[in-house]
Amino acid sequence: MKNNSIITFLLLSVLFLSCKDDKLAPIAPNAVKPTTVTEALPHDTDDPSIWIHPTDATKSIIVGTDKDTDGGLYAFDLDGKIVGKSEVLKRPNNVDIAYGLVIDGKKVDVAVTTERESNKIRIFSLPDLKAIDNGGIPVFEGEELRDPMGVALYTRPSDNKIFAVVGRKSGPSGSYLWQYELSGNGKFATAKVVRKFGAYSGKKEIEAIAVDNELGTILYCDEQFGIRKYKADPALNDNKEMALFGKTGFKADNEGIAIYKKTDSTGYILVSNQQANTFMVYPREGAKGNPNNYPLLAEIPTSTVECDGADATSINLGGKYKNGLFVAMSNGMTFHYYAWDLMQQRIDGK
Repeated sequence: MKNNSIITFLLLSVLFLSCKDDKLAPIAPNAVKPTTVTEALPHDTDDPSIWIHPTDATKSIIVGTDKDTDGGLYAFDLDGKIVGKSEVLKRPNNVDIAYGLVIDGKKVDVAVTTERESNKIRIFSLPDLKAIDNGGIPVFEGEELRDPMGVALYTRPSDNKIFAVVGRKSGPSGSYLWQYELSGNGKFATAKVVRKFGAYSGKKEIEAIAVDNELGTILYCDEQFGIRKYKADPALNDNKEMALFGKTGFKADNEGIAIYKKTDSTGYILVSNQQANTFMVYPREGAKGNPNNYPLLAEIPTSTVECDGADATSINLGGKYKNGLFVAMSNGMTFHYYAWDLMQQRIDGK
């Protein structure tokens, strides 16, 4: 089949499946259609992250999780073709990417994922997806509730140190999230706990986490409650909640978070309205005069079904993605790529 025929077939399939579950809305007739749908993975996709190639952005890849006991991380090119795979992982959940972790005296780009069934985070070099963590790093040690799910990476601008913010299936309010400083020990990556923080409503779980390096903030979805904002730098010793928004308008779960950066300080925060098959869009910089006030700018219906995770970049990736790319997980074991222009048109009300 031609590429357009494949996309149509997949969209009709997920539309049929979504209509069978009355908790899910069908794909809206005016939903944004994906520019590309990836090849399907063996199990259940969950979360994507975009790696930008250092010298040729058209060779950038999307790394996504295949969530099962014999799952793994997969790399896709910009045409949605599978171009790489990690070793087998025990139910990887979320993934994030950072640049320039110093390992054995060399800077290495890394993908970090949570491995739920082993209670570890796993660290892989990019773009080859080779494990560099000596079998994994245990998280939430000493806790009864461990089961890691969400992860996001913060690169501190002042010294380029990299930190992993890790969430779990459940945990105590006030210390639900643990923050780990990543470093190298010989040929392997290591991690140490430097912070425990994060309010939790107790309604469901905290999975979707995003970090804004330039603004120095962490955003995470307290599902069925709202989106919380904290400072990212553990050295500030500031665990006060800065903002709580997105408490209304969601059908059920607040889910995947993506940040689209127009400049170093402006852009959009996109949050999956999971059961409605839409994305809620907020100003990255907040309202004029109040960076901790986040009015809803738009709700964009997309062709993704029950989206768990998403990512975005404004980097020119060439071809259809000259103004960047928005990628979202969808039921059907795929990820959907959207040329950013399609999303911007909806934000602008076109």
